[in-house]
Amino acid sequence: MTRCALAVDVGGTKMEAALVGDDGVLVKGSRSRRETGRAATRASLDDAVAEVAAHALARLPAGADLAGVGIGSAGPVDRQTGKIFPVNMPQARGYRLADAVRTIASGIVGHEVRTVFGHDGGALALAESWLGATRDARASLSIVVSTGVGGGFVIDGQYVPGASGNAGHLGQMRREGGLTLEEIASGPASAAWARSQGWTGSTGEDLARSAASGDAIARAAIERSAKAVGEALADAATLVDLDLIAIGGGFSRVSVDYIDLVQRALTASAAHDYSRAARVVRSGLGDEGPLIGAAAFILR
Repeated sequence: MTRCALAVDVGGTKMEAALVGDDGVLVKGSRSRRETGRAATRASLDDAVAEVAAHALARLPAGADLAGVGIGSAGPVDRQTGKIFPVNMPQARGYRLADAVRTIASGIVGHEVRTVFGHDGGALALAESWLGATRDARASLSIVVSTGVGGGFVIDGQYVPGASGNAGHLGQMRREGGLTLEEIASGPASAAWARSQGWTGSTGEDLARSAASGDAIARAAIERSAKAVGEALADAATLVDLDLIAIGGGFSRVSVDYIDLVQRALTASAAHDYSRAARVVRSGLGDEGPLIGAAAFILR
């Protein structure tokens, strides 16, 4: 290994960092995480950045060149200022994430490090088009269905950030009853809906277990999520003329047929033959995708 990047991924439930080589492989032992959550503040994020960056950079292989730091964050984001305005962390809105990571990393290595910052959905899309499920696509969208819902586009091999860096932020698209897609389809939203129907569990993991055991309400919550995602993706496919959509994130694994359910809903609701032809597949990179994508901001 001659070159690697420090990758930092900030989401609604956790912050992670790792070193990623120019082959897209995480450096063994360099990955660590800190909880974020709705109560996260600017101070708690400062502490988390310092901890995960120090852990990763202490594992920099001998002789390897640190090419820079790539950062992907839950959005909305402002690529120009490096600030984040995460929906799921209200007390952290306006936090200068890029500056914080740059300062910590530069202090650890003893010199200024190049830093590239973007939306986590865009990072995932870049990773999937580099090493994952959308490598052969002409126009792809990669999304996460987890605590939140978000994604990013790659067209003809090029990541499309949009004017402010938020292209692909489909979790905030409005769906039925004025709710956003995230308010319908995310793991927490699906669990909350199931509880309103009389289910007694609490988490997405509980939903998965209940549905597998034959609970009709848990199964209905999963189908409701997949239908909303599929219909939103049909709109995206109609607008952008997508040929391939990759889905990752913890809640996308809530049932073995979740991807099939999404595909069914997309096909049923898409407006034209070209948008009905869009294929939905499972993410090829699993939980490492966001970190590989953050590194790809530097390495690609």
